[in-house]
Amino acid sequence: MRRNDRAQGRDFSLALIDRCTHGVMALSTGEPVPYCLPLSFVRVGDDLYFHCAREGRKIDLLRRFSQVCITFVRDDRPVFVPPAMYSTYFQSVIVTGTAGEVTDPGEKVQALRALCQKVTPEHMDGFEAAMEKSLAVTSVWKVRMEDISGKAKLEKV
Repeated sequence: MRRNDRAQGRDFSLALIDRCTHGVMALSTGEPVPYCLPLSFVRVGDDLYFHCAREGRKIDLLRRFSQVCITFVRDDRPVFVPPAMYSTYFQSVIVTGTAGEVTDPGEKVQALRALCQKVTPEHMDGFEAAMEKSLAVTSVWKVRMEDISGKAKLEKV
């Protein structure tokens, strides 16, 4: 990281991941152009989980290239600081890790429950019915976080 004065510790980084409703995951395509896509993530310990369809480009790429990079951003706010400076206040985390498909049904349900609790806690009464309807056609993947790098430029109060 070029600006060490903006580096943030592990606790800051994990808390930011927990506050974000989504992150952007970059995957290798084996070609010069990477593939990036926004996904809803939930953190459980040192793992990030996401769900998706059981087939498609993302799944094909993950099976070939399991190394991923995920970026989370919060509180991104461009500002003008008089007399003559433009800047941006932000908080971000970059995670690199290895992705693998979750095949254990219990772990899949646990991950999906954690994700639903994170993004729609007021609708957990429908969780069991949703699992009954869609668990068999839903793929769940886990990313083991191997490196976490937090960075922020915070407004001075």
